[in-house]
Amino acid sequence: MKPFVVTPRLIAINQLAALPKEETFAWRAVGDDPQFALRNALLLPGWHMLEVEMKHDQECAVLKLYFDTGEGISEAQRVAMPLKNGRITKRLVYLPGGIKHIRFDPLESEGCFSIRHFRFVWLTPWFAHDRLAQRLVNMHFQWRGYTKQSVLPALKALAAEKQVKWRELALQHYEATFESFDTGSNYTDWLARQPELTTEQATACLSSFECQPTVSILLPVYNSDPGYLAACLDSVLAQRYPHWQLCIADDASQDEAVKALLDRYAAADTRIVVTYREQNGNICAASNTALESAVGEFVALLDHDDCLSPDALLEVVHALQTAPQAKLIYSDEDKLNSFGERYEPHYKPDWNPDLLLAQNYISHLTVLNAQLVRTVGGFREGYEGSQDHDLLLRTTAALAPEHIVHIPKVLYHWRAIEGSTALSHQHKSYSQDNGLKAVNDYLAQHFPDAKASLGHIPNTYRVCWPLPESRPLVSLLVPTRDRVEILQPCIDAILARTDYQQFELLILDNGSRCPATLAYMKEVQARDSRVRVVEWDQPFNYSAINNVGVRHAKGEIIGLINNDIEPINSGWLTEMVRHVCRESVGCVGAKLYYPDDTVQHAGVILGIGGVAGHAHKYFSRHAYGYFSRLHLAHGLSAVTGACLLVRKNVYEQVGGLNETHLAVAFNDVDFCLKVREAGYRNMWTPYAELYHHESVSRGADDNEEKRARAAAEVHYMRATWAEQLDNDPAYNPNLTLTHEDFSLR
Repeated sequence: MKPFVVTPRLIAINQLAALPKEETFAWRAVGDDPQFALRNALLLPGWHMLEVEMKHDQECAVLKLYFDTGEGISEAQRVAMPLKNGRITKRLVYLPGGIKHIRFDPLESEGCFSIRHFRFVWLTPWFAHDRLAQRLVNMHFQWRGYTKQSVLPALKALAAEKQVKWRELALQHYEATFESFDTGSNYTDWLARQPELTTEQATACLSSFECQPTVSILLPVYNSDPGYLAACLDSVLAQRYPHWQLCIADDASQDEAVKALLDRYAAADTRIVVTYREQNGNICAASNTALESAVGEFVALLDHDDCLSPDALLEVVHALQTAPQAKLIYSDEDKLNSFGERYEPHYKPDWNPDLLLAQNYISHLTVLNAQLVRTVGGFREGYEGSQDHDLLLRTTAALAPEHIVHIPKVLYHWRAIEGSTALSHQHKSYSQDNGLKAVNDYLAQHFPDAKASLGHIPNTYRVCWPLPESRPLVSLLVPTRDRVEILQPCIDAILARTDYQQFELLILDNGSRCPATLAYMKEVQARDSRVRVVEWDQPFNYSAINNVGVRHAKGEIIGLINNDIEPINSGWLTEMVRHVCRESVGCVGAKLYYPDDTVQHAGVILGIGGVAGHAHKYFSRHAYGYFSRLHLAHGLSAVTGACLLVRKNVYEQVGGLNETHLAVAFNDVDFCLKVREAGYRNMWTPYAELYHHESVSRGADDNEEKRARAAAEVHYMRATWAEQLDNDPAYNPNLTLTHEDFSLR
C-alpha cells in the first residue's frame, strides 16, 4: 500500500521575513513568536509521521504545531519536536477529526532558518502503535525494561485503572519523550513540579541526625546594597538546620546603613558575629577575618548579595550522615534576577578534577572542613575574584575522591546584578587573570611540566599536559570493508593532517572485495611506511576486529578510529596523546562533528535512551554548550570508540572490547566503564577536532536480524551496568535522560 503523503504549503503569518535567494537561509524570525499557517493540508484523521528537515542558526530549536478543531489555537492541541539541525527529524502525530487550521511555529526566538523538507505521511494504526511502543521502551524512564510487545497491553491496563482513554495516556507518555525544557523560560514551571520538604519532614530528618556539627558561614561585606544584604541575612535565619554561626566581616564600609543593618541583625540573634575591619583590604582579607571568628567544624562560603535555600545546611549535614569522612561538600546552584526570580540552574557533575582545572564549576554552595581551610592558609590575597577557585584547588589537592561530596540539589541562589560575575564574567575581568594564576600555581606544585593558558571562553582555562621526552608510538586501528570512497578520505586526511608523527596506521580489512578498495590499500601501504593492512575475513564484529588489531599493534598507545573520520586540526593526535600519557587517565575522546559542522560527539552521557547518548548532539560547532562544557577538557564516564585513545596495557588489562555480547553497538561504552572500574579516569577534549560521517560504512539497523542484535546489546548493557547507566557521576540526576541537550528531566 502506497502511503498517503501530504506536503502542505507554508504561509508566513507572523514575525517572519523572507530572505533573498543569495542568503544562506530562506527565512528570518524577527521576533520570539514566528508563525506559519499550513495550506493545502488535507489530512486524514488518525496517525501520521511528521517529517521535518530545517537548517537554522540556533544552538537548538523546537518546532511546535497547533491544531484548531474549531475552538481556536490552544496548548491542549499542540505537539512539539526538537529538531536535528540540517537533518530530517520524525515523530508520530495523532490528528483528530474536524481540523480547521494548522499553525506551525518554527522557532522560539529571533534567528534564521530554511525548511528543506516538511510533510505528513499517513500510517496504519498497527505501524503507528509499533513505533510508539518502541520509542517508549527506548526513551521513557517508566517503560525502561519493558519489551515492545508488552507496552500497549500495559498502557491499556494503566488507562483503565486511571479511567482515561488509552490513546490519550499513550500520547501523554509519547509527548514526554519530546519535551525539552530549556533552563531559562521553563525553569519556573519545572520548579513548581518538584516536591518540597515539609516542616514535618525537615524536623524528622533533623532528629535522625547522629552527627550535628556547627557550620560557620563566612560572609565578607563591603558597601552592600541594604536590600540585598537583608535578603541574604534572612536566608541564613530561615535555615531549618539550627546549628550554624554567621561570621560577618565588614571590610570598612562607608555606608552607615550597612553598619546599622548588621548591628540590628547581630543584636537579634547571638549566632551572628560581626567584625568591623578598621581598614579596607579586599575580599580575601575580609574572608580571612570572618574565618578567624569561625568556631564550627565546617565553614560555608556566602556572598553578601546571594541567598541560601532554606534547606541548604540541612542537606549538607544530611550528606555528612552517610559520608562522615567528607571534607568538601558542594551543591548545585541557580541565579536570581533583579526581580528575585530564579533562573539558569547549574546542575553539576560529581567530583571532576579536570573540569575544576578548566573552570570553577564547584562555585556555590561550598562547605569545607574548617581545619583544612586553615591548614592550607585560608584565602590568599592577590587572587581576588577567583579566591574561591584558588582555595578549592589547594584544598582538593589534599583530598581523596571519597572526601568530596556533591549534593545534586540547588541550595544556593547567586544574584545576577550589575557588576556581578553571575551576570557576566566581563564585569570582573581581573578574576580571569587571577584564576589562571591559581591554576598555574596548582600545576607548578603538583604537575610542574604542565602549563595552563586562557580558554576560548572567559574564566575558562586550557591545560597543556606534557608529552614524554621519548614520544610513544600510537597504533591507529581503522576497521573497514570496501567503500573506498569513505576509506580513502579518512586515511589520506590522517596522513596529511596529523602533526604527531610517531604513529602507525593499521587498516583492518574485514573481507573487502571491491577492486578499487583493494587497489587503494595496496597503493597507500606502498606509499607510506606507517600504513599496514591486516586481513580479517570474518563476519562483521567491531569488537573482535579491533581486538585482532591490538594484537598486531606495535604501539604503546592504541587509537580506535572509524573509517569515516577526518581530522580537522593537525594537532588532534598530539592533544589526545598528552592526555592519555597521564597515569590517572584511561580513555581519551575527541570532539566530532557532522559534515554540516554540528556536534556529533562531545562525550557520552550514560542513561540517555536507556543506555547512553552523545552530549550536546546537534549543537552548532561554536556553541558554548552547557556551562561552557563544549569548550572544556573534562572527565566523562565514557567516550565514543569512533576516535578513542587508550594505553595498550590498559586495553589489555580490562580484556579489550567485548566481542561476545557487543559485536556492533555499545562496546565502546562497556569498554570505558571497565576502564573506569579499573581505577582510571576517562577524558574528553575539545581541542582534538574531527569530522565523523556517523555509521556511513556500517549502515542502519533496518532489518529484523539487526534489530534483534541491537535489542540484545541493549539488554546486555542494562543487565551488566544498570546502576552505572542510571547514575552517571559526570552528569546530574536533574538533567534529561531523553534528550542529548542537558535540558531538565
